[in-house]
Amino acid sequence: MKARIVTLPGDGVGTEVTAAAVTVLRAVATHYGHEFTFDEQLIGGAAIDASGEPLPAATLAACQAADAVLLGAVGGPKWSDPNAKVRPEQGLLALRAGLGVYANLRPLAVHPALAELSPLKNGKLKDVDVLFVRELTGGAYFGAKTRGADYATDECRYTEAEIERVARRAFELARARRRHVTSVDKANVLETSRLWRGTVTRIAADYPDVALEHQLVDSMAMLLLTRPGSYDVVVTENLFGDILTDEAAALAGSLGLLPSASLGDGRNGLYEPIHGSAPDIAGKGVANPVGTILSTALLLRHSLQLEAEAAAVEAAVDHVLQHGPRSRDIGGGAGTAEVRDAVLAALSEHVTAHRGDAAGARACG
Repeated sequence: MKARIVTLPGDGVGTEVTAAAVTVLRAVATHYGHEFTFDEQLIGGAAIDASGEPLPAATLAACQAADAVLLGAVGGPKWSDPNAKVRPEQGLLALRAGLGVYANLRPLAVHPALAELSPLKNGKLKDVDVLFVRELTGGAYFGAKTRGADYATDECRYTEAEIERVARRAFELARARRRHVTSVDKANVLETSRLWRGTVTRIAADYPDVALEHQLVDSMAMLLLTRPGSYDVVVTENLFGDILTDEAAALAGSLGLLPSASLGDGRNGLYEPIHGSAPDIAGKGVANPVGTILSTALLLRHSLQLEAEAAAVEAAVDHVLQHGPRSRDIGGGAGTAEVRDAVLAALSEHVTAHRGDAAGARACG
């Protein structure tokens, strides 16, 4: 197949991990006979420096016309003045809104070979396989904002339609997993959460084969650490989801391991690792590219509908996490390029082995 992929390296280590992930995507195209074209655009601090805007119009237009978008990271000390009127993060929020990607998927699984890196006892990590579905274009991040001499406000606003669409996405995903949804809110205090709970409960009636439970966000923050293996699909609003998914990432041992996919109603999606720009290690060639490489697997699966290719990338990463080399954040000494090359080698071996298995099956038939 042919696909056009816009890459947004952004800032800090974003440039390094995005380059590694693009190399893997090029290898996938070669192995499976696809034609992927890549269009690099500016976002975040790099875009501010070049144009004065965190999301130039040309970048948004290119992303809207693409089959998928791969993002590195945005931000850094250079642009971190809290009083600045233009900030890198504004570009990311505007991109999500411009693409209409309202459901952020963050899968969390603990690799057995890395369980010792988790702050939790290994016994609590058994069977941890959680898919977080975070509402991405509503709530306090997108509400009206005011700032006075001695006060500030951030409006948290949700509509039934916004809640319904992300809830339906969560229930549909749960049907393909273990058929259980946990909805997280603060319905004992917040009016938006009461609307959230009521809407999710109403939608659940359309999915009688999927169990639904509700949890308050403060309780959920504790339960993620005390019994993380109890959860399947967790759906929540924007701010709560941002916090809970970073907390949950600690279970895996490193932020550098985890991917994400931001999806809307169409096939185009935004794919990125959950880590930030890590300015302290930017340019040193030591950033862990695994989260970004796994994000390309989600890109292959959700936007390009290439399941075998997605599974091959995931199998290659799994092999490298099991056998090494590993980057510094997960107890090794390998750099970005070394980890990338190991994934490429494992990918090649995986494809060759599966082609051999297929040929053998045809011969037997």
